[in-house]
Order: sequence, then structure tokens, then C-alpha cells
Amino acid sequence: MPRLGPFQKRIGYSFRKPDLLRLALTHPSVGHEKGEVLANNQRLEFLGDAVLQLVISAALYKKFGDRDEGTLSKTRARLVNREGLAARAREIRLGNQLILSRGEEKSGGRNRDSALADAFEALVGSVYLDGGFTKVRRFIDAQFKQALEEVDVSQHVGNPKGELQELLQSLSAESPEYRTLEASGPDHDRTFVCAVCHEGRELARGRGKSKKLAEMQAAAAAVESSKKPQRKRASGRKRKKRA
Repeated sequence: MPRLGPFQKRIGYSFRKPDLLRLALTHPSVGHEKGEVLANNQRLEFLGDAVLQLVISAALYKKFGDRDEGTLSKTRARLVNREGLAARAREIRLGNQLILSRGEEKSGGRNRDSALADAFEALVGSVYLDGGFTKVRRFIDAQFKQALEEVDVSQHVGNPKGELQELLQSLSAESPEYRTLEASGPDHDRTFVCAVCHEGRELARGRGKSKKLAEMQAAAAAVESSKKPQRKRASGRKRKKRA
């Protein structure tokens, strides 16, 4: 049986009913191996999925006031798909806490995306039952803080790093290089400044709560800067035509 005290401290939530947490960590394989009908995390997974959908939907609705239903739905799907939930589970080392059968353990179930994603949803369901909606919303907000910050850029500027790569390929075979110039603030609230360079020349800088976000901001700024001369030339041609 895993030690639950350190884990609860790590996730920032202390259960009033520890049995709910143990249930969230119990993989269905335990009952299958024993040939018995044993309680497992599948019902909590069902509940947690619904709670996650609501909380993430509300967060996206608030952050993207100018986006339509289709865009919001696609964004939510990326955040709460199997890979996204497994990533959140790995961040809190949820796999170490899973209660598995011997067979599931030997086959790598402790690090399997499906097992981690299901357990994360079950964990959300258990927090909801133990503490109510306000506390589970705080828990989800904390777990998805960085993911929501990064998806903000991807929704508004698309794929700036890919766009910049294509733009520069028409000029040179050399790829852009991203450099971290600054990292400041406490560990739980870091701010990064990154520069994007090409052929030894700095094109632009970006700032964000993660290196990935700062790099995307820098790429977006470089793409925007590259478009300015084109706009000026186009404007000049229009003025000349009118004359």
C-alpha cells in the first residue's frame, strides 16, 4: 500500500476520507487478478471526467471571449485527452501511487498513458466527493495552470515556430535557434525571456511563464516583424497608383 501522506502534500490537497484516495488509486486489474469483484477507480474515473470537462470548459470560456464553440471544444479536447491527462499525472508522480496487480505491474502499467489518465480522472472525482466543487476547481486550476497558459498562445497565433521555420527556409537552409536569456522569479512562478536567432542575428524576443511559451512569443514577434516591410511596400504601391 503506497504512503499517502507525502503524495497528498505533493498535490496540495489533504483528504478527509483517505479511503476515497485509495479507491482512486486502485486499478481494475487488482480485482481481475484475484477473480473477485473488488472496488476500483472506474466509477470515480467516470465522475472525474465530467468534473474536468466542466472546470476546463469554464476556464476556456473565460479566457477566450472571442472564440466560437468549435474552437473551444477542440482546445478542451487537447487539454483533457489521454496524453494531456497522462502528462498531468506524471507531473505529480501519480504512477508511483497506483495499486496494481502483479501482472499489470510487470507489463509496465505504472507508466502506461491509459492507466495514468484514468487514475488522474479518478483522482479528480475523489477530490470532488471529498471536498466539493470549490476545492476540486482549485485542484484542477493548479494542475492545468501551465497548460492553460501555453494553449493561450497556440489559439491566438497558431503555430508561430512552424510559420517562422517555413519563412526562413525560403532564405536559408539554416534553422532558427532559440536561446534562453533570462529566468527570474520563484520556482513556482518563473518568468522566462527567450530570443530567436538566425545566422547569428537576433530576430526577436519573447516572455512567458515557461520556456516553450517564451519561445512561441519570440517566434510570433519575428514573424510579425518580417511582415512590416511587405505592408509598407504594399501601402506605397497603392499610393502611387492613386497618384
